[in-house]
Amino acid sequence: MTRRQVRANYLAGLGSLVWLGVVGLPLVVLLTTTLRTQSDYATNGPLTLPKRLTLGNYTDALSQGFAQDLANTCLVTVSVVAVVLLLVPPLSYTIVRSRRRSVRTVFRVFLLGLAVPAQAVIVPMFYLISKAGLYDDLTGVVLPTAAFSLPICTLILTGTMREITPELYEAMAVDGASPWRVFWQLVLPLSRGGLATVVVFASLQAWNGFLFPLVLTQSDSTKVITLGLYSFQTEHGVNAPGLLSAVVLSMLPVLGVYLFARRALVQGLMGMGGK
Repeated sequence: MTRRQVRANYLAGLGSLVWLGVVGLPLVVLLTTTLRTQSDYATNGPLTLPKRLTLGNYTDALSQGFAQDLANTCLVTVSVVAVVLLLVPPLSYTIVRSRRRSVRTVFRVFLLGLAVPAQAVIVPMFYLISKAGLYDDLTGVVLPTAAFSLPICTLILTGTMREITPELYEAMAVDGASPWRVFWQLVLPLSRGGLATVVVFASLQAWNGFLFPLVLTQSDSTKVITLGLYSFQTEHGVNAPGLLSAVVLSMLPVLGVYLFARRALVQGLMGMGGK
């Protein structure tokens, strides 16, 4: 048998180059803008090459308090993910394994949270957080952000856990494993994809959160990056190089989370459950 000759697909290659330009050009403009001065940007426009490269925009952003905003956002994000990982896995496991009608009813009621936008409850949320003494405290941002992440995270993880075959549960039961041991030694290892998806989703919800920090905080010590970006806009204009430098700095931690969990994330989105 002769080996089948593989022909080059020039049309696909051309399409890839076009798509690379569509995706890559905005990134190039973004990065080059952060490396030019504000006067150079205002004089020559955003699409010209910078005459002189500078890292001053990054140092200025960090010196103007953006480092504190990043630290606050990291604290909020880690706390939200911790709350979600503490509550969602055992909740999803109970929903998948329990045959009680009450559990299924609670699950349906719980998913009603998907239909409730944060804007609809922001006023009662403000009064609740204020009465609890958590106004202008990062804890007052963490709790509602985690609460609004729970329904979709539970839906994702229950879908992943349902991919685990009943035979594996039966094998663990024959070995005399308790439900807690089954949860730790069987369910969690086979739910890596779903857990990674939950972590990335909760991280993005917390990292990009704007409404709750805007309404539930007011001081500079509790400001997060979504509010910190406002400092680059004044009544006279916008410092575009400084603003985009802050945007790049805010992207790096989330990009790191994605690169760390990308394989398990893709498997979770494909419904493979990390198996």
